Amino acid sequence: MSRHIFVTGTDTGIGKTHAAQVLVHAFRRTGERVAGMKPIASGSARGPEGMRNQDALDLQAASAPLPAYERVNPVALEEAVAPHLAASRSGQPIDWPPLDAAFQLLARDYDRVVVEGVGGWMVPLAEGMSTEDMPSRWNLPVVLVVGVRLGCISHARLTARAIQADGCRLAGWIANVIEPTMPLWEENIQTLRDYLPAACLGVLPYGVAPADAAVLLDLGPLG
Repeated sequence: MSRHIFVTGTDTGIGKTHAAQVLVHAFRRTGERVAGMKPIASGSARGPEGMRNQDALDLQAASAPLPAYERVNPVALEEAVAPHLAASRSGQPIDWPPLDAAFQLLARDYDRVVVEGVGGWMVPLAEGMSTEDMPSRWNLPVVLVVGVRLGCISHARLTARAIQADGCRLAGWIANVIEPTMPLWEENIQTLRDYLPAACLGVLPYGVAPADAAVLLDLGPLG
């Protein structure tokens, strides 16, 4: 099994970047050289150094040693819309060569690369190219981030089923508490433990910084 990991989520806005940062810090605590990567990011801002996306900047900052931004985020799109639409509207088509090159350089230089997808599992990127192709192409086990809110049980089960149907290995899942006032959120997490076909790597409390939450993860199932 690859030591590098692909992080996906049940939806957009459920804390994939936060969970990916926690994973980066958790692996760093074991003494490994770890880089976060967000191959494609929409919703970027133009600055003196070019396009920059905040999620990618957060992953870059969590990494050690610090990687070049262009390796963390080789495709940064300005509009905060679905990536295939942002790419089409910007005249910047998404294709494999820059993504492959950035990943291969990180994989060469780091013990672990934590690759965060965009949106959920099946987000289109270009004609004949979709987010779920990334872990297949790079032979990465998948960690599913479940944003704990109403509806998360069905979303998580459907996503887990799709991951396996696409021939990828679901190596584990992380519960990210995004609505701390949700009724019965602990019971919902227990239901997920009962139904999801992989180990729960940990529960991330609301409002805890990634470096502090790293101690809450069990990395054992990830090898």
